Formats: sequence, C-alpha cells, structure tokens
Amino acid sequence: MVSADPRSLEGTGLSEAWVEDLVERTLAEDLAGGPVLPSAPDLAVALDVTSAATVPPAQYGTADLVARADGVVAGLPVAARVFARLAPGATLTAGAADGDRVSRGDVLLTVRGPVRALLAAERSALNIASRASGIATATRAWVDAVEGTGAVVLDTRKTTPGLRPLEKYAVRCGGGSNKRMGLYDVAMVKDNHVAAAGSVAAAVAAVRERAPRVPVQVEADTAEQAVEAVEAGADFLLLDNMAPDRLREVVALVGGRAQLEATGGLTLAVAREVAATGVDYLSVGALTHSSPILDLALDLRD
Repeated sequence: MVSADPRSLEGTGLSEAWVEDLVERTLAEDLAGGPVLPSAPDLAVALDVTSAATVPPAQYGTADLVARADGVVAGLPVAARVFARLAPGATLTAGAADGDRVSRGDVLLTVRGPVRALLAAERSALNIASRASGIATATRAWVDAVEGTGAVVLDTRKTTPGLRPLEKYAVRCGGGSNKRMGLYDVAMVKDNHVAAAGSVAAAVAAVRERAPRVPVQVEADTAEQAVEAVEAGADFLLLDNMAPDRLREVVALVGGRAQLEATGGLTLAVAREVAATGVDYLSVGALTHSSPILDLALDLRD
C-alpha cells in the first residue's frame, strides 16, 4: 500500500534517529567532503558546484525516481528524506511502496522543489534506494524459489558496515527474514567457541549460565554433531555445507527438537531441493554481501 507520506517509517522497523544519521552521513559524502553536513540547507546545495553554476537559484522543477529494471523496491522512505533534507518545502508523491514488485519505467517517487536541491540530493537518494532495492530483489528471487516448501529465507551479519539496519530491512521487503541483528541478541556457538570451551555441551552450558534468556544456536558439520548439540540443549542448528541427503538424515534425527537451518554454499539452482529436505530455514549471506543494485534513475521534467 502506498503511504500518504512517502517519508513515513511506519512499519519499517527503522528508527528515526538512525535514518536521520544515515541521511546526514550520505549527503555529507557528496556535499561536505567529510562526516558533517553544513547546517544550512542553502549552503549544502551551494556545495554542488555544477548545479550552482548551471541552475538559477529560483528555478523549480519536478523529478521522477524511476525504475530502470524490473525488481522489488526498498528504501523509498529514506530516499524521500534525502530530498526533504535539502528541500524542506518539497512536495513528495509516492508511486510505489517498499516491497512492491515494479517494472522498468515505473515511477517510484515524484518530487517537486528547487532544482538545485533536487540535483544535489539525487545521487545520495539513488545510492540508498538502489542498494536496498537490489537486496530486496535478490531476496524475492530466493523466496520465490522455495515457495510452498515451508522454508524461510534468512540473511546473515555479512552486511555493509554502517548499513545493517537498512540492508536487513531490505531483506524483509523482499519476503525474507532476519536471523540476528548482532552478537548481542542470539548466541551462535561455532567451532572456535567449541574449541575454547572444550565441547559443544560445555559451550552451550556456559551460554545458558551467562545469558539464560538468549536463544542458543550451534553450528554442526555432521549428523553426529547435530545430535550432540540438540542433546546439549541447543534451540537452533546451523547445518553447514551439508548435501541434501545429509540434511534429510539430520531432519529425521533431530527434527522437532530444534529449528534447523541449511547454510553454506547455497545457490538459487539448488534452493528448492535444499528447502524440500525439511529444514526450517535457508541462510544466504549473499543477499547482503553480493546482491547487485537495482538500477534506478532520477528524471527531471518541467
């Protein structure tokens, strides 16, 4: 559903403070040459030397944010806030909502305001929306591939530094789910933790003692490790680089006693086969570390 206010963050899970900071940092890269954006919008726009030289100060115009390829969009409210930051009185009209499938040529957002401000904001807005929409588009391809199996597509912490909330939001826009936001909300016991603790059981027990309310996940490379982890009290198993036959074996052994995630080396070509083994989740780091952008552009008119 298209929001009446294209800048609204309602339902995104993104905080006002974080988005405001992202907008400031992104614009500062273009306009200030550093981490701080000048406080006065007119000064910020003046720092776009090309627009200041070629566009009369009083010129107003309308610009459309347009899809140059088919995909799923995300990050439009953040892009809208980029324009609003440099042109506080601009009129913004939504043409699409985050999570929508769009086609080449679709208008996603229309902005009317001072042309200097629109052009100064252009690349920052496009960078944000293109990156988020690329992730949403890639996620939707995975979600479509496993549709009907009951398996859920998950992301990982392999995100661009400083953009994790946006990128994980984009995964949700594409129909996927977030595994964990950081090291604080879920305990993930991997081989190095097991080595340090002495055993899977010791590692799980240590986490339970220190953080009793935090879900415990354990990485398993073999069926034997999976059984050991469940018997030690793990809530969730990461079944790493297991072939479909081995995944089915683990599902038969421990299914129902812990949530099961297939991870490592997954591709779209095998996604449905892996999902059909009975695992609960497919974990795909490539959603955030390797998705290409969705090609978007800003077209100025009248």
